[in-house]
Amino acid sequence: MQIPPAAPLGVRASPNCLSGARSHHRFLAVPAWLGSLCLSLAAADPPSPLDPGQILERTCFQTAGAYDDGVNLRSDVAIVYGMDRGLPGRIDSWRNRGYRIHVMTGVSWGNYQDYLYGRFDGVNHEDEAQTDREGKKISHGGDVYYMCPGENFGRFLSVGVQRALEAGAEAIHLEEPEFWVRGGYSEGFRREWRKFYGEEWIPPHRSVDAQWRASRLKYHLYRRALQQVFDSIQEHNKKHSRAVRCYVPTHSLINYAHWRIVSPESSLARLEGCDGYIAQVWTGTSRTPNLYRGSLRERTFETAFLEYGAMQNLVRSTGRTVWYLNDPIEDNPNHDWEDYRRNWESTLAASMLQPDVWRYEVMPWPQRIFFGKYPDPANPAQRIPIPAPYATEIQTVIHALSDLRQPEFAWDGALGGVGVLISDSLMFQRGDPAPSDPHLSHFYGLALPLLKRGIPVEPVQIENAALPGYLDRQRLLLLTYEGMKPLSPDVHPPLAAWVRSGGVLVVWDDDADPYHRVREWWNTGSRNLATPRHHLFEVLGLSAPIAPGRYPVGRGAVLFRSDSPSALARHGRGDATLVSALQEAIRGSNIAWRENNHLILRRGPYVIAAGLDESIEGPPRTLSGQFVNLFDPELEL
Repeated sequence: MQIPPAAPLGVRASPNCLSGARSHHRFLAVPAWLGSLCLSLAAADPPSPLDPGQILERTCFQTAGAYDDGVNLRSDVAIVYGMDRGLPGRIDSWRNRGYRIHVMTGVSWGNYQDYLYGRFDGVNHEDEAQTDREGKKISHGGDVYYMCPGENFGRFLSVGVQRALEAGAEAIHLEEPEFWVRGGYSEGFRREWRKFYGEEWIPPHRSVDAQWRASRLKYHLYRRALQQVFDSIQEHNKKHSRAVRCYVPTHSLINYAHWRIVSPESSLARLEGCDGYIAQVWTGTSRTPNLYRGSLRERTFETAFLEYGAMQNLVRSTGRTVWYLNDPIEDNPNHDWEDYRRNWESTLAASMLQPDVWRYEVMPWPQRIFFGKYPDPANPAQRIPIPAPYATEIQTVIHALSDLRQPEFAWDGALGGVGVLISDSLMFQRGDPAPSDPHLSHFYGLALPLLKRGIPVEPVQIENAALPGYLDRQRLLLLTYEGMKPLSPDVHPPLAAWVRSGGVLVVWDDDADPYHRVREWWNTGSRNLATPRHHLFEVLGLSAPIAPGRYPVGRGAVLFRSDSPSALARHGRGDATLVSALQEAIRGSNIAWRENNHLILRRGPYVIAAGLDESIEGPPRTLSGQFVNLFDPELEL
């Protein structure tokens, strides 16, 4: 079995998975002797209550409907959506078929007219609808508005959650706490501004400081609302001697920043009562175009890999749990079945290349997948139901996903321990008057050159730096404060300690970001620093002014380049410039530079492989032995 070599520069290689008959380069396989694990589930029975692994909640799916034989996926968990009066009956229909039961509801939007129009507490809350600069309410459809959550909104959600608790839900999922960057103009938001800052509201577009402060407040408001719901569930647990858990299904920080949305992200893992996340990464998020070598286009596999990695780093060292979502289609109903299949295989392979995670939401809304009609690849004007080979492939793979708890794993010749530091404040600099790079190139300019060379780079959450052991597996970290800022000085001492113990830190920043001038911890009180980078260098013992270059720090080193990382993405040779600097940075360390035109990970008996386009030249990688390709509906050797 060969993993095809990199495609020529500028030519997009197919992002599908390998099979013997197709020219693809995504591949999921098991040895032939394990083929019996991967049979089609076309005639699936409900999950067995005697399955000892079901308690691990390895796989789940979400549905707004009652049990239906046509969408019986044999997952461990059915997540029943909505808090309406029909919820108890829907729950019973799935529970009676052997499923563990979770319940999901939206946080930022939903059928919350009782709250909106005052039927909940006698107060009209229409002024809490998120509102843009022109005074238009931001809607999910009709009067289902995205909310600016006031003090009673979390209490309203808690009352709705009680219906799920009384019906016996084992866990509650509070989906997508989202505040649009273009919002922040409603009277409800102005009221919250005055209470939070003790000063009159300033239109967010008026200055970078106002935009930053608006985003800080949006972040706080949804964290507050969620804490109210978490508290109510913990109170229920205490009163009834239960252990109902709370999770937050959320897009990745990378996607929210790219799509110009603010959400509490990493801060939720530090809230009492939050048990983790579902990583809502799928074709719709991962096909968002980005820049590499000056070319703007979709890079679904690479973007998904980085999105999943960011979500895994939200929970690493926190004791929280994360599931990875996959979606065999996407919200846009106008792509054809072959497009859905190709991109699903890419996001799925990217998710399985994260060896620390073995729980999966195998799909949302199975009814729309197995009963819906979408364009025919051969005749896009005609809509057809899911092709039988794709339906079989999906069911084969989701069955195998329940077996991914494989503690033994190994990368095939990849350079490990490499990360790009990211902060929740990536979401805070996305609006007028000076939004950061529209394509998030300050992040992708550092990350894509590594991933394209077969280095499984991780987005490393800087807010978690002080957690015990969090940075231990990192050997090389890249950092810029263009497009983001550290929310606290407390992240710098553990980062400096990591360098002194042998880590290599590469700081790539021209200090030109206008958001350095916002009122924040590095330029208020006893500090009067131009940028947070200056504080980091002080903690590292590097006295200003620091010229670009490499500096030993303890047993480690810091390489400083006074350039913009966004420029790396815009330039045709920007990736080579970065790689040359990284090779200089690791000189004299115990890091041996390695690069490939593929990624291959072995997880127990499973092999996950991806060939990379826009990569280095080289022959195809050959895998020896007999394999069953799980992306082949015929399961041929």
